[in-house]
Amino acid sequence: MTQRTRTIRNAALVGVSTALLGITAPVTASAAPERGSSESLAWGACEGAGLDPRQQCATLRVPMDHADPDSPRIDIAVSRIPSEKPAARRGVLLLIAGGPGGSSLNDPSGKGQKLPQDVRDTYDLVGFAPRGLAPSTSVDCGLDHGDLATSRLRPWPTPDGSVDANMATARRMAEACARNGGELIRHLSTANEARDIDRLRAALGERRISAWGTSYGTYVGAVYAQKFPHRTDRFVLDSVDDPDPARVNRAWLAAHEQGVEDTFPHFAAWASEPGNPDRLARTAAEVRPMFLRLAARLDREPLPWPGANPAELNGNVLRQTMLDSLYSPGRYPTLARLMRAAQEGTVPPAPQAPPEAVLQNVTAVGAGTLCNDVAWPTSRAVYEKGVAESRAKYPLTAGMPRNAMLCAAWPYPPREAPVRITDEGPSNVLLVSNERDVATPLAGALRMREALGRRAVLVTVDSTGHNPYLANGNACGDRTASRFLATGQRPGADVRCD
Repeated sequence: MTQRTRTIRNAALVGVSTALLGITAPVTASAAPERGSSESLAWGACEGAGLDPRQQCATLRVPMDHADPDSPRIDIAVSRIPSEKPAARRGVLLLIAGGPGGSSLNDPSGKGQKLPQDVRDTYDLVGFAPRGLAPSTSVDCGLDHGDLATSRLRPWPTPDGSVDANMATARRMAEACARNGGELIRHLSTANEARDIDRLRAALGERRISAWGTSYGTYVGAVYAQKFPHRTDRFVLDSVDDPDPARVNRAWLAAHEQGVEDTFPHFAAWASEPGNPDRLARTAAEVRPMFLRLAARLDREPLPWPGANPAELNGNVLRQTMLDSLYSPGRYPTLARLMRAAQEGTVPPAPQAPPEAVLQNVTAVGAGTLCNDVAWPTSRAVYEKGVAESRAKYPLTAGMPRNAMLCAAWPYPPREAPVRITDEGPSNVLLVSNERDVATPLAGALRMREALGRRAVLVTVDSTGHNPYLANGNACGDRTASRFLATGQRPGADVRCD
C-alpha cells in the first residue's frame, strides 16, 4: 500500500477512501448481464499495487440524469473479489461505504477480508466509488484551503455562539461549488446512487443483490431497498442513520449532540483509569469539566499550531478532535494527548492531512449529496435559535450540530423529494447498532427500525464506537450478522447483544 493510500485511509470523518489500486492479469465476468441491461462489465487489472491479487476492476457507464434517456454518461468505478467457493456461491454482496463521500472500491481487499470464510464463499464481494468520487467521474468545488479544515467543514459557531461566520462560509462554499462543480454536482444524491446500484446489479447479471452498508451507507441501502424492494436479498445495515424524510442529513448532523453525550462518559472512564499512560484525571467525573474549561480557554487564547489547518489550536479545533476521537476507543489517546499538551501550553506535531485534491473531491461529493437530498433552511434566525438551544443543553458540542452547513446557501432546489422509508417490501433487513456511537446513535437506529417495521430486526450491541460489525462491536453482534449473511437465519425479534 502506498503512502498516499495510507494517508487517504486515515482521513477519518470526511469519508475519504482510496483510489483504485492494482491486481494481476485481466479476467472475464462470471455471469452475463441480466436480459435488458444496456451495460456489461469488462473485468480486468486495477492500476497500482497493494490490493489482494484476486481483486478485479471494471467501469460501469450510467446516465448522469436517470430521468433523461439522452443524458450524458458518467463512469462508476467498480471492483470485486469472486466467491472463494463457486459451488457455494449465492450471489454478490455489495459493500456500501459511509460518507457521503466514502468509497468501497478497495473494500473487497480490505474490510471484506474480515468477513468469515462462509460469507466469502457465499458471495462475490463487490465495491464501488459512487458517482462524483474519483476514480469514477469526479467533481470538485475548488474551495479555499482554509475551508477544507475539518473544523470548518463542521459548522462550529464562534465562541460567543454567533452563526454569522458560518453563514458567510456557507455562501462562499456554495458559490464555489456552483461555479466549479459543473452539471454533475447537481445530480449527486442518495436516490441517484441507489439507481446507479441497480444499474450495477443488472450489469453483474444478478436478479437480486445482498448488501453490507455502513453509516451513510445504511441510508443508501435503505433507499435502495425502498425503491427496488424485490431486487434485495440479505441486507445488513451497520451503524444506522435516522431516515427522517423531513430532515435527512440535518438529522444526522444533529445526532452528534446525543452521540457525544452517549460516548463521552466512556472516554472519561478510560481517561481516568489507573495505569493508563494517557490518564487525564483521578476520576471520570473530573474529565468533562476539564474538557469544557480547556475548550473555553482555547477559545480565548488559541495556541499557534504550525502546519495544521487552521494553524492554531483553538476551542473548536479541540472540540472537532473530540468528535473525531470518539468514533473509536482506539482513537482516545489522540484526544487525551492533545488535551494534555494544550494544558501545558504546547501542541503535538500537526496531524497529517490527505492530499488537497482528494479533500476537494470528497468534500464536493459530500456537499452535493447533503444539499441535493433535502432543502435546508436559509434563514439565519433558524440557525441562531437552534444553536442557542443546543449550546444550553449540550455544551460539549457547543451548538455545532444545529448550525448552518453550506447547504444553507445552496443555489439549487432538490430535484425530487427525499425517499420515505416504509415497511413495504420483503422482510430481509438486519440492523446493527452500538449503544454508544458518536455519529449514528442508537436513537437513529430505532427510528429506522420503526420506519422499516416488519421488514427489519434490530441487533443492539452493548459496545462503544462507530461501525459495530467486525469493528467496534462484540462477538455476539458479529455472529448474528455473519450468520444472517451466510445462511439467511435472522433473529425472530429484536435482540440485545451484551
